[in-house]
Amino acid sequence: MRRTTPQDLLVRPFTILDQQWALLVAGSEHPNPMTVSWGGLGTLWDRPVATVYVRPTRFTFSLLEAQPFFTLNFLSEPYRAALDLCGSTSGRTTDKWRATSLGRVPGETVPVPRVAEADLALECRVLATLDLDPSRFLEPAIQELYPKKDYHRVFLGEVLMAFAAEKYLPQGD
Repeated sequence: MRRTTPQDLLVRPFTILDQQWALLVAGSEHPNPMTVSWGGLGTLWDRPVATVYVRPTRFTFSLLEAQPFFTLNFLSEPYRAALDLCGSTSGRTTDKWRATSLGRVPGETVPVPRVAEADLALECRVLATLDLDPSRFLEPAIQELYPKKDYHRVFLGEVLMAFAAEKYLPQGD
């Protein structure tokens, strides 16, 4: 992987999270990887941002609240089982690093590690948070996604640095 700026990345923004998924890692003392598939990549306030959604019931939520940094790590298909485990097991009771045999790489711009096996990793600093307000949902079916009323908090993270495999970079660079 090569260190690069977020602006140089070649990604499919509507499929990279939804279909490929990613591991969001938060926490520096006891970092926890959590699978995410809701989010986005774009620009806000003249900065490159990664937007992720985390329910307050998740262990990762408390880590993000305590320390406003995260990494967003995209892995290739052979790591689908690790993504499944990290999305179905709580970091409160399971050491997901050990359970998945995934490795850690220290963050260069954030105090949170990246996933060593990632093809693409984004180091992010939280700029702002927003709570989803169900009174603002215009589509009634959205309520069905929240049987426990545990509405997501949106974390808007400035992408400080990216680390990418060649497939995410322009050819000839």
